[in-house]
Order: sequence, then C-alpha cells, then structure tokens
Amino acid sequence: MERTTCLIAGGGPAGMFLGLMLARAGVEVTVLEKHGDFLRDFRGDTVHPTTLDLLDALGLGEDFAKLPQRRLNTVQIPIGGRMVTLGSFAHIPGRHKYVAMVPQWDLLDLLARAGEVEPSFRLRMNTEAVDLLRTDGVVSGVRYRTAEGVTGEIHADLTVACDGRSSVLRAAAGLGVRAWPTPFDTWWFRIPRTGTDPSGLIPVVTARRVVVMFDRGDYWQSATLIAKGSDADQRARHPVGEITRSLAEVVPWLADRTDALHDWDEVKLLDVKLDRLDRWYTDGLLCLGDAAHAMSPIGGVGINLAVQDAVAAARILAPKLLSRSVTTADLAHVQRRRLLPTVVVQGMQRIAHARVVRPAVAGRLSVSNAPRTPLSVRIFRRIPVLRSLPIYLVARGVRPEPTPDFARRP
Repeated sequence: MERTTCLIAGGGPAGMFLGLMLARAGVEVTVLEKHGDFLRDFRGDTVHPTTLDLLDALGLGEDFAKLPQRRLNTVQIPIGGRMVTLGSFAHIPGRHKYVAMVPQWDLLDLLARAGEVEPSFRLRMNTEAVDLLRTDGVVSGVRYRTAEGVTGEIHADLTVACDGRSSVLRAAAGLGVRAWPTPFDTWWFRIPRTGTDPSGLIPVVTARRVVVMFDRGDYWQSATLIAKGSDADQRARHPVGEITRSLAEVVPWLADRTDALHDWDEVKLLDVKLDRLDRWYTDGLLCLGDAAHAMSPIGGVGINLAVQDAVAAARILAPKLLSRSVTTADLAHVQRRRLLPTVVVQGMQRIAHARVVRPAVAGRLSVSNAPRTPLSVRIFRRIPVLRSLPIYLVARGVRPEPTPDFARRP
C-alpha cells in the first residue's frame, strides 16, 4: 500500500510551494501533477513582490532572477493618442518594486528542482488524483490514474487539494460553494512587440474593446474582455483580425501589426469564475488556492493569493504533520488565517466587475479614445491614496504571510 504523510493534488504554484516548504520541515510529501510537464500557455505568469520575497527567503531568489522575465513597474493607459501614467510601483515598501512576468512553467521547474534536493519530497508527473479515499468517514488519501491508464491508491494523513477552480477533490468532498455571477470572459492572445513600444502594463478601454496588455519583451501578452458566454457567437460573426484592428484605432504604435492574428486558434478562452467554499476543509482534506476560492483575473492576484495560502498552511500544519497529530481544528485555523485576504480581494473584484467591467464590456465606458484625459482619470492621478492603494494591494496584498523559519535557506 502506497503511503505518504501529506498528499498534494496539483502541481501548480500553490501545490509546489507547499510541497517544498513541508519537505524542508522534514514532512514526507507527495505531489501529484496530471500532466507530463508544466508547459501550458496563457497560465498566470505574474509573480508579485510578496512571492518574490518568498523566493528570496527560500534561497531561490538568485536562480529566479536568472529566468527570462520582464519587470512591470508602471501602469500606463493610452488616451487621445498619448500615454498617460496611472501608477508606479516605485513607492511600495520592500525590495521588489515590480511585478515579474515569468513563464509559469519556468517557475514550477525551479520549484521542482529545489524539491528534488529534499529527501522527503516526491513529485509524480502524469498522475491525476481522481477521487478521495475515506476510512471511517475521514479522508485518508486519493485514488489516482496515470497517463497510461494505470490506477492506484495513495493513503495520507492529510490530503491537500490544489487542483484548481474545477477541483475534482473538492467536488468529491461535497463542499458547498458560494459563487457570484461574472459579466465577462477573457480572450488571451499575443501581439508582437517592438523596441519602440512603451513598456509596462497597458490597459486599453474603448467602446469597442477592453484590452489589458502585458509587456513580455518581444510580445504583448494580451487579454480582451468579452461578454459572458459570447465566445462562440463572436467567433462565428467576426474575423479574428478585428481584435487588433480595433486596438490600432486608439493605440497608433500597433498600426503596423493589425495582421498579427491569423486564426481563431491563436485566441484562447478563459471562462471567468468567482467563487469561494463556505468551508475549505473536511476531516483529512484541505483545499487551497483556486480549489478553495476561484478568483477573477482582475488585478492578476489569483496565483499570489494561492501562494500565500500555501505559506500559511505550511507554517501552521508542518509541526502537526511531523507529530502525526493534524486535526480538523488545525485545518479550520488555516481557513481563518486566509479568509480575510480572500474576502477583501473578491469584494474588490466584485466592485470592479459592477462599476468598471460590466459597463466597459457593454460599450458604455470609453477612456482611451477620449480627446482629452477624462475627469475621473485626472482625479485618480491627483489624489495620492487613490493612486497608490490599488498598486499597493496588487503588490503586497492583504495580510502577507511570513516565511516559516524551517523553510528558509541562505
């Protein structure tokens, strides 16, 4: 019978950070990742200052800095043919005054290599957790299936679901989910970038199109918002090139790239969800990250919120796992610790959905093609607290978690 102390389902950022930190405490950990590698396009690639601080504390900061990346430290918006700066990361506290844009697979490979050094860490690729095991009503591990179709069981003192917003394990546990309607879905695509383009993060808001562009060096990783559920209809009615042509109308430096998209296969759909479990745990099982609270892409904070979940869980649960004494009360402690940041961020996202995204997607909000800077933008730029608070919350979040001493390395 296969057995481990802590079984983590899902090799995303939350699962890999949690597995590494627990292993450094001496806990026997097995991480299951259903894919054979981490290479998935258009996954969340934003690494915020709190996560950069964590990498430093884990002794991985220098290796991370060597990864190919772009550093976003300003937010600019095109208005009337010119670029207007909305905010800067220059004044946030801490060493890292930027958001690093790094392919997520590079980050996960870095964590996997760090885990290989730890004797109690085991990563099993091509292995998906498909159901929960129960003993006397308590979750006692998972059933798994490999890419070759081999099935088996792994028993564990604690099972942690980090398997995303469509979590198989949270569904198997029957945990109640509270969901909020979202007015939009997102198309992800790439536009080539030249050396004369602006840098940083650039939102574009017009009556025809709402796009957020992330500087990735030789290309713009771009997301355009569409009305919820309208993907199939829009693909059928419009040529794909309309996306870039409508952008070039208000972003003149893109005029030479209106043919950047050739086929709808180059545009990936994200079905946006916003939900939260009423209870993140049951006896023997804890849900973290998107498995506990699916976040909107607004603010790009979902990954970093999940990583902070992992830090809190490692700090609270490692001593209990080492003594084989984890209780349901300990799992409740993790939720209590992480509930406030989750509620605050989701509350802000719901306000943004209602006040900004919904009218923007409906074509009732137009900023970028205004002849002059709108009054609302001028007020935002002139009042320090309005200008600084969103940047601070994106960069530092609510209740950043201290790295546990047992996980630190020089």
